[in-house]
Formats: sequence, structure tokens, C-alpha cells
Amino acid sequence: MTGWEMVAVLAAGLAAGGINAVVGSGTLVSFPVLLSVGLPPVPATISNSLGLIAGNLSSSIGYREELRGQRRLLLSLIPASVLGGLTGAFLLLHLPAATFEAVVPVLIALAVVLVAVQPLVQRSLARRRVGEQRTVRIGPGRLAGLFGSAYLTGTYGGYFAASQGVLQIGLFGLLLPEPLQRLNALKNVLTLTVNTVAAGAYVVVATDRVDWTAAGLLAAGSLVGGYVSSRYGRRLPEPVLRTAIVVLGLIAIGVLLSR
Repeated sequence: MTGWEMVAVLAAGLAAGGINAVVGSGTLVSFPVLLSVGLPPVPATISNSLGLIAGNLSSSIGYREELRGQRRLLLSLIPASVLGGLTGAFLLLHLPAATFEAVVPVLIALAVVLVAVQPLVQRSLARRRVGEQRTVRIGPGRLAGLFGSAYLTGTYGGYFAASQGVLQIGLFGLLLPEPLQRLNALKNVLTLTVNTVAAGAYVVVATDRVDWTAAGLLAAGSLVGGYVSSRYGRRLPEPVLRTAIVVLGLIAIGVLLSR
């Protein structure tokens, strides 16, 4: 990796950590950069998951105020995220690389669509919540739905992390009448859980597929990006971030299809 490529990966980590904290889908920034500096898709995914953990941690800390009152719910959902992360990591490591290369463009396209339509989903959820109580009883059925959502999004995140957070906010928002910032805080912790579990599995059984230089540069950038964005990123215009994510996602699809 050349000096300029290292700078590009560091900058990608900074941007991805910041975007993950407030919007989600930072992988659509970092993953194309890793591909562009020569990493194959599977090692790029593994190194990306390792590198973005630091940003997940700093953004979770930055959203600690929004986490108040959600401890019991988190304790109920973290096991589902752990199981999902392990399932996704297993699929990534055991399915043929050709399968991953074929599926990833589709997953990125899905992620791009989700990012693009997220404002419509948010407005719909906001209208639905008008007049609802801030606190709601989480009965067995609702809890089962949340657990299943955490497992499915965790599996997706363990296999390919792009827009894991968008999926989580969309699904949890249908089941919880909570403000979006509190859903975002919940998403940050569960994403941290999934990425940590999946990355741990990668390190144990696929150390040879980790590009430690790329992972370290992403970690340094995402740590700063996640912390800064969790404090100040809400002031940035979301349409700007959203447009950039969609464009980068389309670039990633182009890079993969041209390989």
C-alpha cells in the first residue's frame, strides 16, 4: 500500500465512522476505498469490520444520553446480535468467495436503495408516532419481533456490514415508538456488538485474510470520526451525506462488476 493509499484508507475510516454514528452505511464509503487500493472483496469486508469497531465504540459513547432508560431492552437484544454476528461471519467464511462476489453488488444496491428511501420511512414513522406515548409496554410478541429483527440484521451485518444500521432503525422503528435519535443510539450499540463478534470470529479462524494495515488505519480514522460526529454530526445536512453515500455505493457496484 502506497503512502497516498494509506491516507485514502485513513480518510475513509474518518468518514465512515462519522457517517455510521448519525446516518449508518459508512461501509459504503470505506469498502469501495479498500477495493480501490487492491484488497479482494472478502479480505476487504473482514478488514473493514475490524477497522470500524473503534468508530462504533466512540459513537456509542457519544450517544450515551440517548441510551438512558434502554438498558433492559439492550440486554434483551444483545444476545440476538451476538448470534446474528456469528451466523453472518460463518456464512462469509464458509460460502465460496465467488458467491460473495456475486451477492455483494446486490447487497450494496439494496443498501443504496435503503439509504435513499430512509427519509420517507422516517417521515412515515414520525406521522405514526403522533399522539403515542413516549414509553410503551414491550410485551412478549413485540419483544420477539425485536429479537428476530436484531438477529436478522446481525446476520446481515456479520456477512456484509453496509446499511446494517439503516435496516435496524427501519425495523426497530416499526416496533418501538421512540424518537429517531434514541433508535440511533440503540443501533450504535447493537452494531458495535455485531461487528465485534464477527471480527473476533474472523481473527480466530481467518487471520490470513486480515489486512492489518488497512484495519489499523480504518480504526484510527473511525475512532475520531465516530466521536466527533456523535457530538456535532447532527448539525450537518443529511441530504449531503445521503447523496454522497448513494454515489459511493454506485461506484462500489461499478468497481465490483468491473473486476
